Amino acid sequence: MAIKKLTAAPMAALALGLLLAPPVSVAIDAIINAAASLVSAAIGNLSFMSPAMGEPAALTSKQSDALNTYNNALKHFESILDQRRAQINSNQRLPNLPGQALYLARIDMMSAYKDLTDALTSKIGRPNKFGIPPAYLDADNEPLLDEYRKLFDFMEAPPVNAQKSDTPFKDIVDLGTAIARAKGLDATNAEAAGRISLGLFFAETNGNQNAGNARSNKYKGSLQTGPSEDQNGRTKWAAIKKSIAAFDPALSQRDDKEEARIGNLDHRLNHWTGVRDALMNAHADIFPQVPAIVKALPNPIDQMKFFELIQIVPTPTRSALKSGNLVNYRISVPTIMGYLRNNSIFAFGQADRARTSATFREILDAMWLFNAKFEQALSKFNEIKTRQ
Repeated sequence: MAIKKLTAAPMAALALGLLLAPPVSVAIDAIINAAASLVSAAIGNLSFMSPAMGEPAALTSKQSDALNTYNNALKHFESILDQRRAQINSNQRLPNLPGQALYLARIDMMSAYKDLTDALTSKIGRPNKFGIPPAYLDADNEPLLDEYRKLFDFMEAPPVNAQKSDTPFKDIVDLGTAIARAKGLDATNAEAAGRISLGLFFAETNGNQNAGNARSNKYKGSLQTGPSEDQNGRTKWAAIKKSIAAFDPALSQRDDKEEARIGNLDHRLNHWTGVRDALMNAHADIFPQVPAIVKALPNPIDQMKFFELIQIVPTPTRSALKSGNLVNYRISVPTIMGYLRNNSIFAFGQADRARTSATFREILDAMWLFNAKFEQALSKFNEIKTRQ
C-alpha cells in the first residue's frame, strides 16, 4: 500500500525477497569442466568464467563489495521474516508498527541486489512469477516474497468491528462511476473513472477491504485515508448526494443503509463509506479531467498510475495535468522525489536513488511494482462489466 508521508527511516517501497544461488554441486562442476564457456553465465557462482581461459575470473573490488552488501542485506531480511513469524506463531505482542522494520529490510535487500546486478550482470537470472524485472529479484527467492505477503496480511487484518461488503469490487466501481457522473462526465468517461477507482483499491490494499496498516497508525481502510481526509470526503459527499440520488436512487438508498450501519463509528471501518469518502477527498475534483487524462494516457494502467500519484504527490501531479504536456512535465524538487521513493518509485539501487529529477513519463514507467496490482484491477473490472 502507498505510504504518503516521509518518515525518519530510509525511503521505502514495495520490497522483494532475494537469495543467492546455492553452492555449485560436483555434477555442475563436471559440466563446467566440459563446457565452461556455455554455462558460466547461467550459474549463480561467486565468480564468473573467462571465455578465453575457461577458468574462474576474480571479482573486482566493486563487485565483491556489492556481493557482500547483498549477502548481509539478505540475511537481515530473512532474520526479520523469521522474527515476525515466530512472534505471530507464539502469540507474542507485536511491536508498534510491526511492518516497518520488515519493510525497510526488504527495501535494503532489493536495493543491494540491484546494485549487485549492476556491478555483475551475470547475476541477472530468469523471470519471476511476480513480473518484477529480474535485475531486482532472484526468482529462486519467490518464497520469501510470499512469506512477506502472508505476514502483512496477518498484521493488516481488518479490526474486529470493521464492516465488510459482500460486493467490495462492484461497490468501488459503482461509487467511482456515480461520482464522475455527478461531476458531469458522460457514460464512457464515467466508466473510466470507475475503472480507475478500482485500480486505487488494489494499489492501496492489494484488494483487501477495511485493511489496517502495519507501517502507520494514521492510515487505514479500503483506500488508506487519514482521519482528516475521511472527514473532508464526507463533507464533499454531502454536497453532491442529492444530485446522485436524482439519477441513481438505488445507489443513494445503499448509501443511506451504510451510513446507518456505521453510525458514529469511524467511517473508514465501513468499506462503502471508507471508499466513498476517500474518492471524494482526493479524486472527485480530478474526475472532470478524465477525458484529457485518457487522451494523454491511452493505456488504462497508466491512467491508474496517474491517479495513484494523486495519492502520493497530489500537488505536482495536478500541476502536470494543468501544464498541457503531462508526460513531459518534470519533477525536480528533492522533497517530491523523496515522496516518490517512499512509495516504490526510484527507490532501488544507487543509480535510481541518485536521480534528482524525472518526467511524468519516467515516473509512470518506474511504477512497475504497481503493474500486477493494476492488472488485477483491470481484470476484475472486466468481470464486473461482463456480468452487468
